[in-house]
Amino acid sequence: MANHKSAEKRDRQSKARRGRNIAAKSAIKTKVKSVLEAVEIKDKEKSAAALKATAPALARAAAKGLIHKKNASRKISRLTKKVNTLQG
Repeated sequence: MANHKSAEKRDRQSKARRGRNIAAKSAIKTKVKSVLEAVEIKDKEKSAAALKATAPALARAAAKGLIHKKNASRKISRLTKKVNTLQG
């Protein structure tokens, strides 16, 4: 438990940041899941639209340090590959 005023503030800040990070990661997971569900039912338009919304969100999360840059790049690449299998 924090004993100093600055340590108490640090504790409050870290709890707030943790909450924001958890919410943002959850939102990203939901977006990725929407792309995968659209691919699963073989809906070309829906999967392309979902990917178009998901890719920038992953890139933003990587830029903010929420997830690793290469992790975001890998996810975008794999999702794009899955969506492209429906197109061709």
